[in-house]
Amino acid sequence: MPATKIRAVRASFVQGGGADYHDQAQGHWIDDHIATPMAKYPDYRASRQSFGLNVLGTLVVEIEAENGVVGFAVTTGGQPAAWIVERHLSRFLIGADPTEIERIWDQMYLSTLFYGRKGLALNAISCVDLALWDLLGKLRQEPVYRLLGGAVRDELVFYATGARPDLAQKMGFIGGKLPLHHGPAEGYQGMKKNLELLAEMRSRVGPDFWLMYDCWMSLDLDYAVRLADAAHKYNLKWIEEALLPDDYWGYAELRKKVPRGMLVSTGEHEAGRWGFRMLLEMECADILQPDVGWCGGITELIKISALADAHGVLVVPHGSSVYSYHFVITRHNSPFSEYLMMAPQADKVIPMFSPLLLDEPIPENGRMKLSDAPGFGVRLNPDCPLHTLSS
Repeated sequence: MPATKIRAVRASFVQGGGADYHDQAQGHWIDDHIATPMAKYPDYRASRQSFGLNVLGTLVVEIEAENGVVGFAVTTGGQPAAWIVERHLSRFLIGADPTEIERIWDQMYLSTLFYGRKGLALNAISCVDLALWDLLGKLRQEPVYRLLGGAVRDELVFYATGARPDLAQKMGFIGGKLPLHHGPAEGYQGMKKNLELLAEMRSRVGPDFWLMYDCWMSLDLDYAVRLADAAHKYNLKWIEEALLPDDYWGYAELRKKVPRGMLVSTGEHEAGRWGFRMLLEMECADILQPDVGWCGGITELIKISALADAHGVLVVPHGSSVYSYHFVITRHNSPFSEYLMMAPQADKVIPMFSPLLLDEPIPENGRMKLSDAPGFGVRLNPDCPLHTLSS
């Protein structure tokens, strides 16, 4: 690979469509009375958009080398994250060797400690990191998964997250993860409705198809234990992100109290190897689910996965399209992947980050072979207008 330096860094943002998949029109299953930490307030119970889940939009980072090759990535964070990239992180990129990803990551992380560590700053760092991996793949004319050591299996296998596991089964997925609709504030009737839906789906899919519940940080320990106990007879495979992400002690207790054979998963809203180290050393989960666009990018996910592997814990990244696919296929402790059903009624398979990404692969019969296209193998859609800080 000819020597080259980074010439330019561009950060832009998009509202609606893209990595911020929560920004959907009314009637989409993804915003249909899903249990949240805010559900204790009746005014914010019916819709996650009502308390602002869709306000950030999508962040787009493009990194251009001196030879004109451009790597890019997308994640959530929108305009605030674009400001962090252009006004802060870019100083560690301009003039840098794009192969020195470890050094660049370390400088970005250490320089943002006074306001970062997790959340928006890590979203921005993650997007820069993914754009660097995309650039490196394009410079070397190799897909990212080969840069990471190569595939350990021939294809990816998926479960589906959405409102219709019964339809996901017919589409060839290995399991279906339901959003939990009712949390503790809705009392006995809410719990009853949760279990009735689970019972209905179990009757539709039969005894062997995986069913899981995504609780999206909405429960307390008592409710989570009672839900797990009651759901056991419906063969719930795992209960996901039941508690607030910083409640490591609660997760450790929950994992001890769920019925034998039921798994506990979390980590979607965790970031950095140190947070995941807490989850592992306190034995909080059987499955970790970091989002590669939020946890620190692939550079950090490598470390998180290695820690988890040493603890005998699976790593199944939160749905993040090609950015997780290229990682999962290279890791033995990531045996399957999540696919987020973005069709409004969860009744067909469509690209996750459409319309922003072109050439985005989708599973066929619940499976996918990755292409050998350089980088992550996707392109930005020129018909999607990108907004800049100066526009």
